[in-house]
Amino acid sequence: MDLLKGLNNRQLEAVEHFGSPLLVLAGAGSGKTKVLTTKIAYAVLEKNVSEYEILAITFTNKAGKEMKERIENIFQRDISNMWIGTFHSICSKILRFNIEKIGYSNNFTIYDRDDQKLVLKEIFKQNPIWENVLGEFKNAVIGIISDAKGKNVKPGDFTKYFLLEIVLM
Repeated sequence: MDLLKGLNNRQLEAVEHFGSPLLVLAGAGSGKTKVLTTKIAYAVLEKNVSEYEILAITFTNKAGKEMKERIENIFQRDISNMWIGTFHSICSKILRFNIEKIGYSNNFTIYDRDDQKLVLKEIFKQNPIWENVLGEFKNAVIGIISDAKGKNVKPGDFTKYFLLEIVLM
């Protein structure tokens, strides 16, 4: 089969392994992405595994994008219905499908640390007094907000949380 062409014996063994968990552990540039993309294609095309039963989690956005592109090249069609991406993008997708069940909108944005700093910068720009008071403590402010989110503090309760837990503690 053309799909398996170019794989070495260990890679072929990993691609054809089914029925129990398998750890693919190898150094950079050794063909891990090739093995995973080939295994996904092999599962769908040869083992009749539904695309909806596949979950492929990568560590980086770059690896996720590369994996999607390779699988699209093999299938010669859009594969956006497949669950392939980083841990964060997969969890975001799960949230978007189900978040309305707990009373939230699925129209949300997840901010990384750089995004958070940009928001703080904009707040400081619009409210110069905050820049004077908290400007040197941007990372601490982001940490406090992150802490509050971890403790499930609602936005409307943040001021009270901040005063009681941070300022007066």
